[in-house]
Amino acid sequence: MKTQVTLLILGLCLSSGVYVRGGCKEGQVFSNGGCEDTGRDPQHQKSKTSGWGLNICHEGYYRTGAECKDEDECDTLEPICGPDAKCTNTQGSYYCTCQPGYRSSKGLIFTAEDSHCRDINECVEGKHTCDPSQTCENTLGSFKCSCRDGYMIARGDLACEDINECDTDPGICGSASEGNCTNTQGSYTCACRPGHSNYGNGQGRCTKLTCDGYDAGGSDEQTEGGFGRLWAKMRQNCENLRSGDGDSSHTGHALLEDVLTGTDELLSSSQSMDDNSQVTGLLTMMEKAMLLIGPQLKQNRTKMESQHTEAELAVKRGKAPPTGPVLLTTENASFRTSWETAAGNGTYPGFTVAALVSYKSLNSTSASSFEALREEMQVERRKEQQEQKVEVRLQIISNVVTACVSNPDSHILDQPVSFTFKHPQERNVSERLNYTCVFWERDMWSQRGCESSSNSTHTVCTCNHLSSFAVLMALYDIKHTFELQLLTWMGLAVSLACLFVCILTFGLCRSIKGTRTTIHLHLSLCLFLADLIFLCGISRAQKAGCGLVAGLLHYFFLAAFSWMLLEGVQLYRMVVLVFHTTLRPAYMMAVGYGAPLAIVIISAIAYPQGYGTDQHCWLSLDHGFIWAFFGPVCIIIFLNAFSFIITLWKLAEKLTSLNPDLSNLQMIRGFTVTAVAQLCVLGGMWVFGCFMFQSVAMAYLFTILNSLQGALIFIMHCLMSKPVRDEYAKFLRSICTPGKSEYTQYTSNPSSNSNQPLKSNQSTGQSQL
Repeated sequence: MKTQVTLLILGLCLSSGVYVRGGCKEGQVFSNGGCEDTGRDPQHQKSKTSGWGLNICHEGYYRTGAECKDEDECDTLEPICGPDAKCTNTQGSYYCTCQPGYRSSKGLIFTAEDSHCRDINECVEGKHTCDPSQTCENTLGSFKCSCRDGYMIARGDLACEDINECDTDPGICGSASEGNCTNTQGSYTCACRPGHSNYGNGQGRCTKLTCDGYDAGGSDEQTEGGFGRLWAKMRQNCENLRSGDGDSSHTGHALLEDVLTGTDELLSSSQSMDDNSQVTGLLTMMEKAMLLIGPQLKQNRTKMESQHTEAELAVKRGKAPPTGPVLLTTENASFRTSWETAAGNGTYPGFTVAALVSYKSLNSTSASSFEALREEMQVERRKEQQEQKVEVRLQIISNVVTACVSNPDSHILDQPVSFTFKHPQERNVSERLNYTCVFWERDMWSQRGCESSSNSTHTVCTCNHLSSFAVLMALYDIKHTFELQLLTWMGLAVSLACLFVCILTFGLCRSIKGTRTTIHLHLSLCLFLADLIFLCGISRAQKAGCGLVAGLLHYFFLAAFSWMLLEGVQLYRMVVLVFHTTLRPAYMMAVGYGAPLAIVIISAIAYPQGYGTDQHCWLSLDHGFIWAFFGPVCIIIFLNAFSFIITLWKLAEKLTSLNPDLSNLQMIRGFTVTAVAQLCVLGGMWVFGCFMFQSVAMAYLFTILNSLQGALIFIMHCLMSKPVRDEYAKFLRSICTPGKSEYTQYTSNPSSNSNQPLKSNQSTGQSQL
């Protein structure tokens, strides 16, 4: 009965149009099943008295005259709850509720200050109603269902039904003789007939696969250089694909690892790649291996690196040929092409492969592999420079790379491909240095079909075919001008004339005989013969006797340095040990001529091809053979410099002593200074001689110093020596006035005899020195 009364009261209140708060009139509260009076004026709940005695409205109300009325927060231009929520006004406040498909972090009811509505991802939370044959795609506030691949929208309802690919595309697995198609729910499988394969791709088109190209006993490339084991593994893999045996996803990756490991063994073994057929075998094997391995890889991109090789493969599968660019990279090279070029215009097998292999240590091949290219470049250079003779040296400076694609017509491409190679050292292109893009063709390097563009750090090769590529650095010999040739002839003529006079002086003048004179005689003789051979035979490259000329130059220049070493030893003994000391002739001959002969013999036995090059009759730069000369020279220069420093130091001590022998000490000091100057000129000459064939300036400096050494020896050891000048004066007097000379000699005999002991002592002392 009480409940009925309460409902009756609520109905009367609602029908009277009075605002109800909690089901009661304003100023009342619902309590104990009914409305009770609060004892306060309802207007008092909407206002309050400020500290200044003013009556103001509560938050959520606004004043109209003497009353405070409720403010409708939901009535705004911009939705206060946001676009994904509904706003509900209450007395003095409001609340928000989210639209269907949204929710807030504060529950069902919240305010804009507390939270906001976020979309519910029905696909992730499993609140969608999509069929298993459909895929769920989330949308704002909802979701949508679409058919999966292999399904289509059914006619009668929203569900999807399976597509029978075998009926819609009868050739999806190839012709009936190539493979059979079996439909499955949402997909299909291809079973290849014997002799055909889809490389382990169950939905790939079956194509004919022949393994004859992987026969280990077939071509020369497959039997050269120890490649038989790798060819056998590839053939076994191919036979497994033809028969449908084996896990292809594992086999492809494992075969790639085996090929790179086997290549490392070949490149790191003592068996070199100097034989062109071995290089051809390696590059051919690698190209076929990549085309066999690529379709078997599960990943779209596979990158593998070993000690000496680095490979990257890209594979795209699909019903239609792929499109777009493709870029493959290794540490120092990159390969850029397009999927259209990689696929080609032939029958599409359901996949396209692009591969790049870089060989880190295949940076040298035999000299015969450059012959045709060198002749071609020399002809071009002669046309450009209008020179009668051009010499060029070729050197591989980049990693050799093998690039291959599925396109069977890769020897002639519709669109060019590009390679970018990084230089190991920064060197700018100049008149005598150029970079050339080359590829391996029939056991030799060729530049046919390739164009190059280079700066100091990189070379870009653009080619209309695929193969194995590299960058060659072409070094052209300097153009020997008439002025340089004239200077060479004149300088060497002056040097030979001075050395010839020195030989006559030291060999015929008996009054100056001694250990130092003997050293100077043989030093002059060695330099004379070396300069004479240099003048007559240095340019006999590619002619008979060039190796002999190089060997003689090696020997006589080493002998000259050996006699300079003996001069340093003699000066050291004169100062440190005793003033009047000599070296035994047998010891001097052993050091001066025997040691250089031993070095030349050992060098010739170790690397006979090092004597004579394609450009000059001198020591080759290959295999560091030039150090057979520069090594001993550096040791001699160091020893002489060390002995000269000690000699000068001892001289300084003796000059500051209490009783110095000034005459002898000053004479030895003069000897030492001339020996140091001689070492500087001859040693400095070979500093420039290292680069004389690479720079015009170096060639001029070498020629000048080479002509100065003969003149220097003549000036320092002949003209600056008082005993030698006296001999020259006596010789000239005997020629100009022979009668007077005899009379003077006859009349001065008593005086001479009286002074003979003193003169003999001085002469002996000079001779001993």
